[in-house]
Amino acid sequence: MWLETWLARFPGAALVVSHDRNLLDRAVEAIAHLDKGKISLTPGGFDEFVRIRTERAMQQTRAAERVAAERAHIQSFVDRFRYKASKARQAQARIKALERLPQIESVIEDTPTRFNFPEPPRIAPPILTLDRVDIGYGMTAVLRNVSFSIDMDDRIALLGANGNGKSTLAKMLAERLAPLSGEVRRGPRLKVGYFAQHQTDELVAAENPIDHMARALPNALPPKLRAQLARFGLDADRAETPVQNLSGGEKARLLLALATRDAPQLLILDEPTNHLDIDARDALVKALADFQGAVLLITHDPHLVELVADRLWLVGDGSVKPFDGDLDDYRVLLVERARPAARANAVTRKDDRRERAETRAALAPIRKKAQDAEKRLVVLAAERVRIESKLADPALYEPGRTGEITAANGRLAAIAKEVAAAEEAWLMAEEELESAS
Repeated sequence: MWLETWLARFPGAALVVSHDRNLLDRAVEAIAHLDKGKISLTPGGFDEFVRIRTERAMQQTRAAERVAAERAHIQSFVDRFRYKASKARQAQARIKALERLPQIESVIEDTPTRFNFPEPPRIAPPILTLDRVDIGYGMTAVLRNVSFSIDMDDRIALLGANGNGKSTLAKMLAERLAPLSGEVRRGPRLKVGYFAQHQTDELVAAENPIDHMARALPNALPPKLRAQLARFGLDADRAETPVQNLSGGEKARLLLALATRDAPQLLILDEPTNHLDIDARDALVKALADFQGAVLLITHDPHLVELVADRLWLVGDGSVKPFDGDLDDYRVLLVERARPAARANAVTRKDDRRERAETRAALAPIRKKAQDAEKRLVVLAAERVRIESKLADPALYEPGRTGEITAANGRLAAIAKEVAAAEEAWLMAEEELESAS
């Protein structure tokens, strides 16, 4: 949250490389997309980038289809009449027309990333219960008097700052750490899948994913080993690639495959998306939506929490308790906690709310100027894309349409001036907001 705010107000230029959708929506004003050796720039955050990219792809596909149809029509005439003396001149003219047609590449969609968790066998609820459990290391308890139950339909996200005990709780639930006291009751057929970011250190660098899966499933035949790896996008080539040559995202996929090898009823994910790109994160969200077991999620990825979790637990001050609110409420709580203690004691919550309301009201006109400028930039960008697509259409250059071409080029020049004006208005508004804050 601090970084988002700092970047948004940073007076210099910032180049951010990130797979965090929220950061890319809140802290940047343009997206530079690198794909197939090319780079394209779109205004706005990540959601706006997705919208513009989709629209451009549709326009490019339609343009390619129109050019292909025109090319086929002309070629058909040429093939039919090029060797007839009476039609030779027309055929030669059409051959030249073929040469003038633009080459528009068809949009080639990347193969979508898909994850697929195995379906676990159902067991009676609750699948796991803690009753007045202390959790920690040695004789030092990090969490005390923890009591809760988990059922197979639960989707729980743990909230709390680093060091509050989220990962300690996860290790205990995954039986990698014994409780200090209290009672832990597990379903007799309960299987727990555990993923933690630090597990990459446990992988054997010289071995490949098949070697790791064979050790985890010693009685499984090779087809089953490969099938489990394929659930997480590790195809035949990557399944035989030494771990030391895999990317961070591919190692994370291997860990997910290992964590779910036994079709667990409870899946504990501790920072599963740190090394996954946006496509892989989206694939994980979809797979978790289809997963038939319980999920306990520890992550600093708000997008993942919002789309997966239906229950939030707050871990802090040595306890674990349900959080009454959503992720936005939690952000408000963090902001409140970050206020200096002197100020927190000087005003009541009512006075504080009134102060924030007055500040928002005072800044509302300036903020509206900035928002209007941003919206204007988006509209202008979309109009520019439409005009450029029109200018790429071969049909526009048929005889008698010179006026349309001139008008389109004139509008492009006008758009450039309007973009400069909107950018200047946005910059002035942002400077006013920064001065006021």
